[in-house]
Amino acid sequence: MDISPKGMVGSVQRLLATAQNGLEVVRFGGLSHDVESSPFEVVERKRMYRLRHYFPDDTTPGRPVALLVPPLMVNADIWDVNAAGGAVGILHAAGIDCWVIDFGSPATEEGGWERDLADHVLAIDSAIDTVTAATGAQVHLMGYSQGGMFAYQTAAYRYGKGVASIVTFGSPVDIVAGMPFGLPYGIVSDVADFLADHVMPHLPITESMVRIGFQLLDPVKTAKSRIDFLMQLHDREALLPKERQRRFLNSEGWVGYSGPAVADLLKQFVAHNRMMLGGFIIRDHPVSLAELKCPILAFLGEVDDIGQPAAVRGIVRAAPNAEVYEASLVAGHFGLVAGSTATQQTWPLVAKWIDWHNGDGVLPDPIVAMSPETTSNAPRTAATRVIHAAASLAEAGAGVGKALEGVAGNTIRGSVEIAGEAARALPRLTRLGMIQPHTRISLGKLLREQARRAPNKDLFLFDDRVHTHAAVNTRIDNVVRGLISVGIRPATRVGVVMGTRPSALAAVSALSRLGAVAVLLAPGPDLARSLDLTGVKTVITDPEHLVDVAATGKRALVLGGGDKRALALPTSDRVIDLEQIDPDLVRVPAWYRPNPGLARELAFVLVIGSGDRLEAKYITNHRWALSAFGTASAADLDRRDTVYCLAPLHHSSGLLVSLGGAVAGGSRIALARSTEFDPSRFAEEVHRYGVTVVTYTWTMVRDLLDAQVFPAGHAHPIRLFIGSGMPAGLWRRTIEQFAPARVLEFYASIDGDVVLANVTGAKIGAKGRPVPGTARVELVAYDPVSEQILVGDNGFALRSADNEPGLLLGKAVDAGDISDGGLRGVFEQGDAWWPTENLFRRDSDGDYWLVDRRDTVIITPRGPIFTQPITDVLNDITPVDMEVAYGLPIGDVTLAVAAVSVRSGFSISAQDVTEALRALDPDQRPDVVWVVDEIPRSASFRPSSSAVQALGNPTPGPTTWFYHRDHDAYEELTPELAAELYAVD
Repeated sequence: MDISPKGMVGSVQRLLATAQNGLEVVRFGGLSHDVESSPFEVVERKRMYRLRHYFPDDTTPGRPVALLVPPLMVNADIWDVNAAGGAVGILHAAGIDCWVIDFGSPATEEGGWERDLADHVLAIDSAIDTVTAATGAQVHLMGYSQGGMFAYQTAAYRYGKGVASIVTFGSPVDIVAGMPFGLPYGIVSDVADFLADHVMPHLPITESMVRIGFQLLDPVKTAKSRIDFLMQLHDREALLPKERQRRFLNSEGWVGYSGPAVADLLKQFVAHNRMMLGGFIIRDHPVSLAELKCPILAFLGEVDDIGQPAAVRGIVRAAPNAEVYEASLVAGHFGLVAGSTATQQTWPLVAKWIDWHNGDGVLPDPIVAMSPETTSNAPRTAATRVIHAAASLAEAGAGVGKALEGVAGNTIRGSVEIAGEAARALPRLTRLGMIQPHTRISLGKLLREQARRAPNKDLFLFDDRVHTHAAVNTRIDNVVRGLISVGIRPATRVGVVMGTRPSALAAVSALSRLGAVAVLLAPGPDLARSLDLTGVKTVITDPEHLVDVAATGKRALVLGGGDKRALALPTSDRVIDLEQIDPDLVRVPAWYRPNPGLARELAFVLVIGSGDRLEAKYITNHRWALSAFGTASAADLDRRDTVYCLAPLHHSSGLLVSLGGAVAGGSRIALARSTEFDPSRFAEEVHRYGVTVVTYTWTMVRDLLDAQVFPAGHAHPIRLFIGSGMPAGLWRRTIEQFAPARVLEFYASIDGDVVLANVTGAKIGAKGRPVPGTARVELVAYDPVSEQILVGDNGFALRSADNEPGLLLGKAVDAGDISDGGLRGVFEQGDAWWPTENLFRRDSDGDYWLVDRRDTVIITPRGPIFTQPITDVLNDITPVDMEVAYGLPIGDVTLAVAAVSVRSGFSISAQDVTEALRALDPDQRPDVVWVVDEIPRSASFRPSSSAVQALGNPTPGPTTWFYHRDHDAYEELTPELAAELYAVD
């Protein structure tokens, strides 16, 4: 210690200076300084914002324009906190016209605490219109933290109109990739969902809460900055350059956060990760970042704990149609936009970016194209930094620590994810096990339960609009009243002939709520016969199918079609417009009880087949619930999923898997607008709605692949295709094109309670194994020629051995009625089984493979030939588009024939066919294989063998081949050989 007079004088002066400066800080909150804000004028005032124009006296024409958006919890002065060294100062000096949107503080703005996320997006949308109108130029839209998220969302909402480029600073997109402290996403999602629904709408975040929260994110840095300030309190000149920034961070820079806006953020972007998946909602409109096509520059801080690099880099996958660049700086969250790093690096780079965009410069080296191949490294939080700092004392220790950290983190995350799946599946399986014949369970009841539990949750997405559970529930109740007014009562069979649209789902749900039976019918030439077969006298239809329904002579009830619609037929006692009935004027009778359906009661009727082979299939409420909950469990559907329903409701896959699984899983349901499948529209809506699961039937996905609207490697949110009937070759093409999505193939019997699912997808083409909670299954030995079950000496049925074809049976419910087609005493006295219509084989692992339908087995002189294995191996030939196998009667003999169509740009040879069919036993190979121009498909996209059979005998020529048994090869069918082959004895 210096005890000389000079040293003592210096200490006293230092003490006095410290006391004087400290007193000023206590009295005024900080030190007075000469740093002035950049000049601006407020050019527009609205309820949600004030629009600032900086340096308004500068009227230099032709300048590029920047509109800067602050995050909600930070004052708009963030862009000018360093004055000449801040954002607007540096950008103005670089010749850029700067505009700033100021949302103000919710504590002082009228209705501020009621603002939600959409209010802010629409405010920015309005500000962009104002700035572009005033300047005549597109804006470079810039946002910090959540302000950058707003920039992405607003530009996507506008489809990029008026936006030259987007620049963001520490703005997370992929929330899953940037979980705080490496927490499993499932836990964070569930907590966020709970907070959004039950806490945040009633608890606004005040300015003091925001300030303390940010300081607690990095308490070490906060404490260090305060100690440094105290240690330099005697040196006023050293403190003044940073005084404005210090006061901004300590007190003046924070504003409150309204509860509804926090709830929106948590629900849409944390719980459901909709920035990545798409389908976030802005005033009932679904929006996706895939709409962005302008250039994007994302700044990321290598030590940013809030906008973690992995989360920020999510934009390159969320916006696959945009050119995305990044600039990585060694900075924290605040340091990206304020402080020395921002002054020296961030804002000069932004200026150069704008120059490059305008063609006036080259792209600076720190800015590089963002790679879509990003990794989700463990976040560099304060906790992991402390661990890393301690571990770095010994190099070996650091390596061991890192390894242990990775193992522990992965183990915990994996365990929690598995537990999460189990937690979702167990309640569904438990509910299935509790369903008894007298249990009240139905589609209408499940929808009512969900509307009561989460009325404001999205349910339907259609025609770029969102319909909540509450709105849909009200619509269903109104349709019920309309049906009551026209005489529909419980147990009445009512036909439904409609396209896949919300009104169709409302009609089916309303019939369920009323206790009536929905008879789901396909439009087309078999409609009249289907109505007569099912005994339907009244049909609900949409305007598009009204004429066809009226032509059958049945009473038509018209529903849906939108606000502006005209009916092709005048209304009468035979054509009733349900939309014109005022539900408030309908007197509800005393007998009406909502959702009266019991598990044992008939809920739906489907009609399968075509022409003279139409057959009605009856589905009880229990059967529907079984498939619904089974699908939701097998596909792990939950509230984060959006299910795109391509399968029509009149197909069992549409009713049982698509609609049933989505409702049971609590997922959103997206519906196509067009009456026919449009791949281009589908590609747009997958992103816009955030579709994670796509349902299909048969070859429906083939149209999507052929349209090439999703090039291989193109980012998309789809994780799963679910449905039934997808051929093996198409299955392979689908998972190659849409990787990492997988296919979940289902088989659901109409009779009985059999549901099989290929959950893993490891065996392409297999139907999988029984879904837990569904009926026990058995394969019984079966003779396709006599159409009889084979029995042993004791009279009981013989079970099929592994890889031996057999008839699939489902165990009947003990208390169920099996008088209509069931079997009793099959394997033991008193047992009860439901036979399905299909033959299967079971491999040694226990997986089931479809072999044929009982009525389509080809009976030839050499024995029965099964069609499904033939079509499976043919579809695996790369050039083959579609295929069918059928029996061709030639006199008293039936030939096994397969027809294929060829993909555009491909050709097929006899060698291709020979090599593929060698996978089958020679006696199971078709006699003839021929190429046809096209194979027609049914309304459910199933290739029609009857349509090909109607073409007659296969035509001799170079693309028709017969199986030469002596050569074990397929060879060209010449006219001479054809005459011999087709000869009738």
